[in-house]
Amino acid sequence: MRLPIGLRRTDCREIKGLKEFFGLAENRNQGTSHILHFVANSSSKSKFTKVAIIGLGYVGLPLAVEFADAGCQVVALDTDPEKVSALNNHQSYIEDIPSARLASLRGRVQATADFKQLASCKAVIICVPTPLTNSRAPDLTYLIAAAEGLAEVICPGQLVVLESTTYPGTTRDLLAPLLSKKLNAGRDFALAFSPERIDPGRTDYSVANTPKIVGGLTKECTDEAQDLYQIVCNDVIPVSSPEAAEITKLLENIFRLVNIALINDMARLCDLLDIDIWEVVDAAATKPFGFMKFEPGPGVGGHCLPVDPFYLAFKARENDFFPEFIEIAGKINESQPLYCVGRIQRFLNDHGRPVNGAKILLLGVSYKAGIGDIRESPALKIIRLLQDLGAEVSYYDSYVPELEEFGLSSVDDLDVALESNHLAVIVTAHSDIDPNRVNDRARLMFDLRGISREVGSARDGRL
Repeated sequence: MRLPIGLRRTDCREIKGLKEFFGLAENRNQGTSHILHFVANSSSKSKFTKVAIIGLGYVGLPLAVEFADAGCQVVALDTDPEKVSALNNHQSYIEDIPSARLASLRGRVQATADFKQLASCKAVIICVPTPLTNSRAPDLTYLIAAAEGLAEVICPGQLVVLESTTYPGTTRDLLAPLLSKKLNAGRDFALAFSPERIDPGRTDYSVANTPKIVGGLTKECTDEAQDLYQIVCNDVIPVSSPEAAEITKLLENIFRLVNIALINDMARLCDLLDIDIWEVVDAAATKPFGFMKFEPGPGVGGHCLPVDPFYLAFKARENDFFPEFIEIAGKINESQPLYCVGRIQRFLNDHGRPVNGAKILLLGVSYKAGIGDIRESPALKIIRLLQDLGAEVSYYDSYVPELEEFGLSSVDDLDVALESNHLAVIVTAHSDIDPNRVNDRARLMFDLRGISREVGSARDGRL
């Protein structure tokens, strides 16, 4: 069933005469059971009046806010008591969601750690982390724990959607059996995969105007997922299966990973040839067709780009396929922090100072500009490598007040820090890091992001 025109993103409370909707019936002709469409004239908003979100991080919390803002009651579940407490006190811990917005949704978002609260929800969306183990294998610990908790309370007719990035087959081969202890996925409850497309810190694309991909175990499961997301998304695009949806997410991010690796490799070559890579990138970007601009940098971070290739490689190896092209791209980006430290070391040597004993200030340590997320940030590797070489490292980042791993805190006075350190290195181009200010104050400056291209002096260097 498709949502009638005019009912998208309508407040649930405006729809009257709700009917009981969850019903099951046997499809005798096909010999299997299927979830039926809900009763006639029942809109998405009248069906999904109560939605649960498991995992309240950079994906789960914005999604919970969108459903609540659309008028749905939201049960927000997380095992972290600090997050539960913060949300129930309308305090946001994510830059994209102001605390004032949480306060405006008072009464429509209930945070909890109790899985029993999910039994009354019409849909449950799983947004838990899917990191890597120390050996770079998929770590589905959080997903398994969420599934086991949900399996104890799942009810007939519910819809379960996985949004966590993973390898193709996870929804069907892992999640479905875990959830099917008492009920059968695809028959007694609907199950689908819908890849998250949240880009932290971005304001031009949100949950609403970013097209949503959905793929269910059955056509009926896909239809149910479409109906759910049409409440908060302008465009919902069905695909044939959970596997197609799962690998779509991997392709999106591996596309970026491969192109970033290409430009990082080009930067290394241009360095050997004494050519300015930034001039080359800017020149190539003037071509109006057949070229998409990517810029070099210290490496990739966040949950997706450093992780997705290993999830795909894991599944590929199970089928005796070795995605060498993708793995090479991953290796290039993984080694980029080491290359950057080598460039910094050479730059210091050119100015008569060894890295051993040098005081080095890193500007920006989050993995991208405008947010405080340090997951897989290349800055962390750069700090560790510089310290191993004997450098005295400090940092400035208005989004990251502390780095507990290193026992460091962001410097209080940036101007003093710029003047007192031997070298300032631009690692993350936050808006409050002005290359002109850095160039004026710092003894030496090295730019890994290319934001100082227009400054230029004898005291600066660039990747």
